[in-house]
Amino acid sequence: MRALVVEEFGAVPVVREVPDPACPDDGVVVRVAATGVCRSDWHAWQGHDDGVRLPHVPGHELAGTVVSVGPRVRDWTPGDVVTVPFVCACGTCATCRAGEQQVCPHQTQPGFTHWGSFAELVALDHADTNLVRVPEGMTPVEAASLGCRFATAYRALTVHGRVRAGDEVVVLGCGGVGLSAVMVAVSLGAHVVAVDPSAAAREAALAAGAHVVLDPGAGTPDDVSAQVRATTDGGAHVSVDALGSPATAQAGVLALRRRGRHVQVGLLLGGDAATALPMDRVVAHELEVHGSHGMAAHEYPAMLAAIAEGRLDPGRLVGRTVGLDGAAAALAELGRPGAHAGMTVVVL
Repeated sequence: MRALVVEEFGAVPVVREVPDPACPDDGVVVRVAATGVCRSDWHAWQGHDDGVRLPHVPGHELAGTVVSVGPRVRDWTPGDVVTVPFVCACGTCATCRAGEQQVCPHQTQPGFTHWGSFAELVALDHADTNLVRVPEGMTPVEAASLGCRFATAYRALTVHGRVRAGDEVVVLGCGGVGLSAVMVAVSLGAHVVAVDPSAAAREAALAAGAHVVLDPGAGTPDDVSAQVRATTDGGAHVSVDALGSPATAQAGVLALRRRGRHVQVGLLLGGDAATALPMDRVVAHELEVHGSHGMAAHEYPAMLAAIAEGRLDPGRLVGRTVGLDGAAAALAELGRPGAHAGMTVVVL
């Protein structure tokens, strides 16, 4: 098969022929039709994930058709059109039995723990636990756009943020997951403030339904939170850090009104992983701080129903599509903030 291969962290990956993946006994091999280009793929390419081994094929937001099925798989057959959460859970541990497959301690992740979907074929583990059937009429590009960004944003706002009609929601960072969060929050009836230094990203946020957009400029977290509080009549009910930086995480907490809820979606890596938050404010105002890590397959039906009913339209967030030969350039652009607004999807 053809695949985009990372030979050296940070070096430009190349498309070349590689062996087809073996089908897991409890999994499937999927012929990839479309796969999203996500900042998490950029982190893997840069060597920020300790689990990635070279040579490596990135990619984890995918849709395609099952071509082979392992002997322990009951629910899927060749020809099924599927997508999958980026966390492939084991399905049998105590965490999975509690319904929290998105944090399974035995998880695998295509594009991280093994070769991913920037390829014509990809192997997926524990198919009966993890595969999601793509609804009839949904295109591969739309299905791939659900990927980690849209599904993560959906769960972040519905489960952790518990957004209700009339809530004030601030989204910090308007890349793919931030734009998804804007769209989901608007669909829930919230008044949404989107914050991003990129003019193109702010325009994309307005197109996704944001009511107000703010340019943080060179402002401190205190400055940015003051802008948000002035725009939301005293602070947000829910804040989402969709970028992942000390400044955006701190601004998100400081922007909350009393009893507000901060959801951390953006990854903080390296030395930033131990970022200090204003815990004095958390205690005094009884704030909630949540991490959000994807969404399990069994939670997809509610999101898919909202899409079928027209309340959500993730396809609108796709800024462009490229072929596999254009994937390396698209991946590199993720290291240049504001280079391209909206999601990029690779079509194979």
